[in-house]
Amino acid sequence: MTAITLKSPVFARLTDEEFFQFCMDNRDQRIERDANHQITFMPPTNSETGASNAQLTRLLGNWTEDTGLGIFFDSSTGFSLNTGAMFSPDASWIAQARWDALSPEDRRGFARICPDFVVELLSPTDRLSDTMRKMEHWLEAGARLGWLIAPGTESVYIFEPGQPVRPVVGFDQELVAGPVLPGFTLELRRLRF
Repeated sequence: MTAITLKSPVFARLTDEEFFQFCMDNRDQRIERDANHQITFMPPTNSETGASNAQLTRLLGNWTEDTGLGIFFDSSTGFSLNTGAMFSPDASWIAQARWDALSPEDRRGFARICPDFVVELLSPTDRLSDTMRKMEHWLEAGARLGWLIAPGTESVYIFEPGQPVRPVVGFDQELVAGPVLPGFTLELRRLRF
C-alpha cells in the first residue's frame, strides 16, 4: 500500500491550528502536510521497518539520556516548519537550548521548530525520489543533519546543509553524527531484522 496525497483547495486554507485539529480528529492516521499544503495519508509501516525504527529510536534515546544534550522524538511526532509544511520524521532530535526556547503552547501542538537531526527510514512502499525531496525539505527548514536509511538496499544518504548528498553503501558501516550529536554513532547492522 502506498501513501495517498490529497490536493484540495480546502486543505490549502487550513490554518496550523485547524490542521492540528484535523490530525487529532484522525489520530489513527499518519498524516503529513507539505509546503504547498497537500495532505498525505501514509500507511502503517511493515513489521521489519517498525522493528528497525524502534531500534533506531531506542539507540537515539539512550544517547540522549546519557548526554542530556537535547530531546529525542519518535515517528509519531509532527513538526510545523517555517515553510508551512508539517512532517513527522521516523526519529529526530533537538538541542536542549532550542527546545527550552519554545513556549509551552508550541510544545503541545506540532512544535514550531525544525529538528537539528532527522532520520527517515525508507520502507518498501516509499519512493526513494520522494523521500530524497523530503530530506532536502528538512534541510531547507533548518535541519543540521539528516540520514535517509534504506534497509532494502543496505544504503544510507547523508544530508548536511551546503554539502552534496553523501551515499554510504553496506550495513557493515558505522554512521557518526558529530558535531551535531557529539559521540552518537549508529552501527547500521543493528537495523537488520
